[in-house]
Amino acid sequence: MSGNKSDKEPAKIEATDDGESIGLMEPLLVSESGGRRGPPADLALEVAQQSARLRASLPAGVADALADLVRSMNCYYSNLIEGHDTHPIDIERALKADYSSDPKKRDLQLEALAHIGVQKWIDEGGLEGRAATQTGILETHHRFCAMLPEDLLWVENPETKERIRIEPGVYRNRYVQVGAHIPISPGAVPRFMERFEAAYRKPGKIDAILAAATAHHRLLWIHPFIDGNGRVVRLMSYAMLRDALDTGGIWSVARGLARSVDDYKKHLASCDQTRRNDLDGRGHLSEEALAGFARYFLGVCLDQIAFMASLMQPEELRNRILLWAEEEIKASRLPAQSGLVLEAILYRGELPKGDVEKLLGVSERTARRIYTALLEREVLSTASKQGPLRLAFPASLAARWMPGLFPDKPSQ
Repeated sequence: MSGNKSDKEPAKIEATDDGESIGLMEPLLVSESGGRRGPPADLALEVAQQSARLRASLPAGVADALADLVRSMNCYYSNLIEGHDTHPIDIERALKADYSSDPKKRDLQLEALAHIGVQKWIDEGGLEGRAATQTGILETHHRFCAMLPEDLLWVENPETKERIRIEPGVYRNRYVQVGAHIPISPGAVPRFMERFEAAYRKPGKIDAILAAATAHHRLLWIHPFIDGNGRVVRLMSYAMLRDALDTGGIWSVARGLARSVDDYKKHLASCDQTRRNDLDGRGHLSEEALAGFARYFLGVCLDQIAFMASLMQPEELRNRILLWAEEEIKASRLPAQSGLVLEAILYRGELPKGDVEKLLGVSERTARRIYTALLEREVLSTASKQGPLRLAFPASLAARWMPGLFPDKPSQ
């Protein structure tokens, strides 16, 4: 869509509240009764154990580098669910202000930067303890939408063809329909969000992991914004899991949701259904469906943790990286002994620049030439001129170093 000068913001519309009972959204958690909580709670405990094991297996410097790549991966898959395909290599180019000459592709690159910017803010503690609060959700939406190009701030009503501008960090003031689901009236959104926040405020550890799943659907059910709800809810779940598990940002559920997108959407639609019978919980919506979504969501989490753990197996990762380095040295694209520097950093997490000389048994000048070449290839990074060398995972090398993390970029 084109956001040209003829696009004008409509006059402010009063958000109508039809007086719906907040009970329409219940249950928000899977209850202890009925035997439905046990299986997802067991999965939540396993997620906690496996996530902690993965985090403990990685040196800090390697974990930080992986988290940078996971931001691009998370962005790619979350946007892909919305039908926006911006490959991480193009995202990486955008991070260097290298934009496509095609306006539509450039807009998608800018959208990706907005998503990565919000996730970086989350990773730096921006949503800590308030991921499921009204202020946190409004700020997440505002931060994401405020960075979007103008063309992506307009949506079209499929029935009336009216063009509507998205207001960053502002609840919707219009009625909407999402597939077969008709969300609550716009004026009721603040009331339902108050109940949402109260339900998910400061639960215990296992409940916090379960809440990342159940809150995921219930926020989509409320559909608080005119657009951007999917990205916001996945960022919220990412932040909730990060808080509950101290994930370090080294894995993300978004990849698994995108790779099973049909199941994801079926589970979400199932959770929109009302209680099936007197045995299906005590709320208006189906507790059985909510428990089913929690099992699916946490199963996806486990699958993604296992996948990332398989990629980060020390010996296999070392072999993939050193094979690449050997090929680059043979092709004269890297200096000899570059692989030894990479290997040392893989085991230690970081390496002071002054230690390269001792490690390789070469002169200071030769050592500087080697690590400078690796910095220029962007397989190493350093925070400052005097800072230690750390591993980097460039998206352009993901197919070699981290196969399967995301699809190979097709040749152009």
